Amino acid sequence: MASVALKILLVDDDPEDRAIMQDAIELAPGKETFWFAEDGEDALSKLEEFYLTGHLPCLIVLDLNMPRMNGTQTLSHLKADERFCNIPVIIYSTSVNHMEKEKCKRLGAHSYIAKPVTFQESLDTASLFNGFCTKAE
Repeated sequence: MASVALKILLVDDDPEDRAIMQDAIELAPGKETFWFAEDGEDALSKLEEFYLTGHLPCLIVLDLNMPRMNGTQTLSHLKADERFCNIPVIIYSTSVNHMEKEKCKRLGAHSYIAKPVTFQESLDTASLFNGFCTKAE
């Protein structure tokens, strides 16, 4: 792994959703460095590597519906681990269930946003993620 400073970790099992967001990120103003994980287990493994190299992300964007370890389980693990508990997590999901949103907030999610439907919304969302990290620095 290159020693590039990590900014944002996006965790999503859907390859099409990852590809669309990656395209949007590359076109977004103020582009930051993004890393991708395919599910919660992959994300926790990558975070272990990042921790060892001293390159933790300023933001984790987490899908809810994933195999092996879903978003809620991953969020619980993140917030229970003192190495990662202070990294803000934005839940990024197709679900707009109010109860699910409240549960994620109780577990420590910083925010909960619906996945974009159009490419313009994807661009706006990528800019939002970038802006979040810019403000956090």
